Amino acid sequence: MVRVVGENVENGIYPLREAIAIAEGLQLDLVEISPTANPPVCKVIDYKKFLFEQKKKHKEIKAKSAKIVVKEIRLGPNTDEHDFQFKLKHAMKFLEEGAKVKVDVFFRGRSIVYKDQGELVLLRFAQELEEYGKVEQLPKLEGKRMIMMIAPKK
Repeated sequence: MVRVVGENVENGIYPLREAIAIAEGLQLDLVEISPTANPPVCKVIDYKKFLFEQKKKHKEIKAKSAKIVVKEIRLGPNTDEHDFQFKLKHAMKFLEEGAKVKVDVFFRGRSIVYKDQGELVLLRFAQELEEYGKVEQLPKLEGKRMIMMIAPKK
């Protein structure tokens, strides 16, 4: 015995053979919806159409979920003004496009002694980008590089 539901069908409890006959009479499929119910629930639907609708829903959900892109910009502790402005323009463009920006200062060789200078460069970079994004992670030293994350403003 199964409970039959669906459009153009009289809802009720039928023997399995009769439920299949009803579905075939309407040229549709009998699909088990809830196997754990007592009696199991079956729906009379067009199975191909059902699969198509499900696929469409999954596609919509996937399209709505935002993909976070992280762009990386590398500076040095002694980056000169022109290079700084050049990289700043790139960061502005990335933030306007909705991507996060990971800015890092890479210390080569003995330049690690200028940690404070690297931090100043990053903080100035963040200050210049204030109207485009907000600092998500303050400058943090990891090995030979100091990293800072900037997220776009909504």
